[in-house]
Amino acid sequence: MAASIHLFGIRHHGPGSAGSLRRALDEVQPDVVLLEAPKEAEPLLRLAADPQMVPPVALLAYVADQPERAAFYPFANFSPEWVAIRWATSQAVAVRCIDLPAANSLATGTSRIPSIDAIGQLADVAGYDDPERWWEDVVEHRSGDPDSQSISTFEAVAEAMTAVRAGEPNPIGVEALREASMRQSLRRAQVDGFERIAVVCGAWHVPALAAPLGHAAADAALLRGLAKVKVATTWVPWTHRRLANASGYGAGVTSPGWYAHVFAMEGHESTTTWFARIAALLREHDIAVSPDHLIGATRLAQTLAVMRGRPSAGLFEVVDAAKAALAAGRLGPLALIQERLVIGDEIGSVPASTPMVPLARDLVLQQKRARLKPDAVERAIEIDVRASTGRVRSQLLHRLWALDVPWGRPQQSRGSTGTFRETWTLRWEPEMSVGLIAASAYGATVEAAATARIIERSTTATALADLTALVELALLGDLPRAVAPTIERLAGRAALDADISQLMDALAPLARVARYGDVRGTDASSLATTLDGLIVRICAGLGPAFASLDDDAAASAADRLGATQAALALVDHAARHDLWPRALEGVANRHGGHGVVRGRAIRLLVDSERWSAEQAGAALSRALSGGTPAPAGAAFVEGFLAGSGTVLLHDSRLLELIDSWLGSLDAASFVDVVALLRRTFGSFELAERRQLGLLVAGHGDGRPPAPFGWDIDPERARRGLATVGLLLGASS
Repeated sequence: MAASIHLFGIRHHGPGSAGSLRRALDEVQPDVVLLEAPKEAEPLLRLAADPQMVPPVALLAYVADQPERAAFYPFANFSPEWVAIRWATSQAVAVRCIDLPAANSLATGTSRIPSIDAIGQLADVAGYDDPERWWEDVVEHRSGDPDSQSISTFEAVAEAMTAVRAGEPNPIGVEALREASMRQSLRRAQVDGFERIAVVCGAWHVPALAAPLGHAAADAALLRGLAKVKVATTWVPWTHRRLANASGYGAGVTSPGWYAHVFAMEGHESTTTWFARIAALLREHDIAVSPDHLIGATRLAQTLAVMRGRPSAGLFEVVDAAKAALAAGRLGPLALIQERLVIGDEIGSVPASTPMVPLARDLVLQQKRARLKPDAVERAIEIDVRASTGRVRSQLLHRLWALDVPWGRPQQSRGSTGTFRETWTLRWEPEMSVGLIAASAYGATVEAAATARIIERSTTATALADLTALVELALLGDLPRAVAPTIERLAGRAALDADISQLMDALAPLARVARYGDVRGTDASSLATTLDGLIVRICAGLGPAFASLDDDAAASAADRLGATQAALALVDHAARHDLWPRALEGVANRHGGHGVVRGRAIRLLVDSERWSAEQAGAALSRALSGGTPAPAGAAFVEGFLAGSGTVLLHDSRLLELIDSWLGSLDAASFVDVVALLRRTFGSFELAERRQLGLLVAGHGDGRPPAPFGWDIDPERARRGLATVGLLLGASS
């Protein structure tokens, strides 16, 4: 007796196709299901029956010794293939994978997506300008009806695809190989004695699998001698966002969140419940939505479907109705609905019994220890590293950063992570599973792998800034076995580096780690010698290094001066009291030096109380003398004020000098420097600018500007200070 073969041509990730397929399988009751999936996945399909397996998930196939060469095969709960797997495992029916083995497809880097847009051609013939809308109308919406004839739906799809393929040349390349593999698997199922065979594949392939199958020898010859690589397979969590075709996924859909809702509501009114979900989301974000809004949106969606000749309200109708009735045309609510509901933020999970590399299994344990759960939604977290849980979280995120698995990204620049508080932005991406597999070559645990990776990178790094970043990363990640060799490499490189700018760039992050290491429980004592060496070399070479600079280089040099002084203050290094101020004086007094650099050096000397206001005033007077070109004087002012006008508020002589200089400029000179001055004074705080304006306004009658705080009431100030003293517990 010949086997009965039932070909179910589906659209990947189609909820209507999934519902029809489930009913068709119940009608046919096959004794084997042949599935369009790589043959290596077959042993893993049994895990689909595990309650801990929650879609969206993906089969991951990768080259064993080159994990970056990988392919994902995603499934959602509304994917017809997933429905077929779940149906077969629940009925104890055999499931076989019939697609070209990943060992062959990964060897050549071939794609699984057909080159012909069959759905687009059919939609065009039907008069639709949108293939997505045509498929929804003729398949998804109609086949979602539990009372529809599921078998006839698939027969109609097969007939349509046969007509499309009749006008196309025979497939070549990987498409021909895949269909040859499918036919061979179908023949094998017949030989093995299965009587009722269900084939679940992309609708495009149905004509190639219909009887007669052709000569087996021709398919065998086509598949003989194909290139192969050794592959491994596993299940990994996936996300709705990655199912969307906007993410670049070739077989993606525009609205995975909407499709999941339609599939879950099969046979029930989905429009009303969809708008209820929208209302709940908008209310979470303090956007008012009343029952009248919901009723109006539902009626509008249904009316639009009738006017557009559609069988029921689809995504286009509910989006248009939500835009008009709930969001009032505002872009913010619409973007929120699109991101959170239409696309969706679901992330799947896989059972503990899933094959994993040891590194991935250790990460699961570390995530539980840190109380951080992978999430597809981007979220920011604040970490206090003084708390034990905060330290564990910080260490884990820094270790993954070292492994190029950026589950968490610092919200600020990496230079801001040295204090006791950190802000990270977290979002788990499925591709990070591949990163973990690649990183497993460095170790079986996150700590061991991150240690080995940092040591390896330190041996190849040549730039001092790169080595400094690695030292900081090793210390923040609490990787003591990586600290010593990386610091040794840093010290050796610093001893040979003649670039003072690079030495200064290296100082600030090392000072942060040295200062805050005790807060994190990190032993940073080994940095002391390296820091001392850097500081001595910076101070010795500062003057010559900043002797001849253009405008851009001078601006960078001025910033480095400020960063270096801040770093010395952070660790309270002895050099800040004499060695460093003497180096700054060399820069400040250097004849012909760039005005921005000289001005910044003098400002730092004033801030550290090395120079008095009188000394600074004398230097400022010389810099702004009549013989100095206006641009040079403006550069000096920019460097001296350094983004803050506080020094002018507290010293009327300095303010008078700058005010007089500005008043002395002729029209042409003022035009030359106005942009630079605008940048200088525009960087001040609003309160500083306001107070400076008041002081300068009182200067027009020849009187000196009033000192800052001249209008303070002493009696009211005394009462305020007394209250502050009580709050702080200070004696009166």
